[in-house]
Amino acid sequence: IVLLLCLFIFGSLVAAVMPVLVGMVAVFGAFAVVRVITTTADVSVFAINVITLIGMGLAIDYALFMVSRFREELAHQPGESPDDVRAAVAATMATAGRTVLVSGTTVAASLASLLIFPQLFLRSMGYGGMAAVLVAMVAALTVLPAMLTLLGPRINRVRLPWQRRRQARQQLVGDPAEHGAWARIARSVMRRPVAYLVVIVVALLALGSPFLGVRWGSVDYRVLPDNAPSRVAAGKLASEFGGEQSTANVVVDGVDAAGLTSYEHRLGAVDGVRSVQTIDQRGAGSSSSALVQVSWSGNTQTQHSQHIVTRLRAVPPPAGADALVGGISAQTVDLLSSVASHLPWMGLLVVAIMLVLLFVAFGSFVLPLKAVLMNAVSITASFGVVTWIFADGHGDRLLGFTSTGYLDATQPILMLAILFGLSMDYEVFLLSRVREQWDLTHDNTAAVASGVQHTGKIITSAALLLAVVIGAFATSGIVFMKLIGIGMLVALLLDATVVRLLLVPATMRLLGAANWWAPGPFRRWYDRYGLHEPASGSSTADADAPDLARN
Repeated sequence: IVLLLCLFIFGSLVAAVMPVLVGMVAVFGAFAVVRVITTTADVSVFAINVITLIGMGLAIDYALFMVSRFREELAHQPGESPDDVRAAVAATMATAGRTVLVSGTTVAASLASLLIFPQLFLRSMGYGGMAAVLVAMVAALTVLPAMLTLLGPRINRVRLPWQRRRQARQQLVGDPAEHGAWARIARSVMRRPVAYLVVIVVALLALGSPFLGVRWGSVDYRVLPDNAPSRVAAGKLASEFGGEQSTANVVVDGVDAAGLTSYEHRLGAVDGVRSVQTIDQRGAGSSSSALVQVSWSGNTQTQHSQHIVTRLRAVPPPAGADALVGGISAQTVDLLSSVASHLPWMGLLVVAIMLVLLFVAFGSFVLPLKAVLMNAVSITASFGVVTWIFADGHGDRLLGFTSTGYLDATQPILMLAILFGLSMDYEVFLLSRVREQWDLTHDNTAAVASGVQHTGKIITSAALLLAVVIGAFATSGIVFMKLIGIGMLVALLLDATVVRLLLVPATMRLLGAANWWAPGPFRRWYDRYGLHEPASGSSTADADAPDLARN
């Protein structure tokens, strides 16, 4: 499907093959990297899914951006000699290559935040995601330029008929950089920025409102397909043997018989507990230990079960004894506590890294803050959608799953890391082109319109291709993989359309020249060491300069 879409996007078979080839290199390269990681650390099997999703998706994005810019630069070269091809590749690397470098580093840094968590699942996703992003970035910056240099003008071979007609029309009407459809949309937004800003933010927050009432849990048998043997067995156990039962295993050390009996009575007095029994006891005196099982009705992941575990742990053990409460429900309580304690540090790390990297890329204190806020709004909307679907149970029959009534606590964290990185990916694509035109003209409105015009088709095409890859996960029989697929699909489509094409122009129009503000010392540092995109090295930028200056 990706190959067919690339064929329609590029209109050339040779160009369409490039993103698919780079995607294959990225996925298999990331598999090799993770294989090496497994020699020193355990890695969850689900890291394979993340590698496929991120590696294929980002490699396609990067290749699409690089190939599009190369074809654009090649069209502005005076001829088709090897020197002209090398000049086009050099200009592509200086512009699109820089953007890919910034984007890949940003996405990898976002996924690295998962390594803060001690849970194997999240750390594995961090390993797999970082490997996929870095291999995709390296492949786009090494393998792809080599192929473009070898192909040269042959990148446009085997064109589709409508592509030839489109090129002929463009030669007649000239460069549409300032008058194309994307630029018209951007200028329309910038004529009424406040109205667009208010309506869009309110709509996105409304989509995110179900997340305010979210309930948390962990995985159980309901994440499996209906025909999975373990799920069938769990269903029969619940239906034929008195409903679902939950248990907690309490290990008591250093307790005598009288103290154990008294402790059991206190455990049994906890509201909701049905039975308490000692199932094993060993030793005597101070070295004695006992295993006590506490049972109650209901699923292990409900709020009721979590509250019972909390109350069981609050029961004081006998004098001189120690008691530890374990079991599936207790594991969920501990998981939620661990996630809650580590999540703020993850958020601070991600935001700090994003602010630094975007400043190094664009030399502005304002744009990184704006990007973080807009990403937070769009991600909140996607969290609201997955809460409404998976926790509240709307559309579960249509999508083929059983709602658990809560969200697995680890999935939104994984989505947060991936989506924050992918959102910055498109932000970098757009702002790189806007910055290029701003450096030429210092006309904020013209720079934004030109940036949207040059990247609008690329961003929407990249989002469409990535949506195909992510959408495949929405068909998974594993519920939390389906959740990740649908949640990321919603966020991706919102980000590539509503946010990048409407919200970004509106906010940049309101901020005006302040978009590029930075304190004096930081401005001087950026002028000297920042990752500038040299407009003078781009023939396209030079070609656009007179029209932009007149406007």
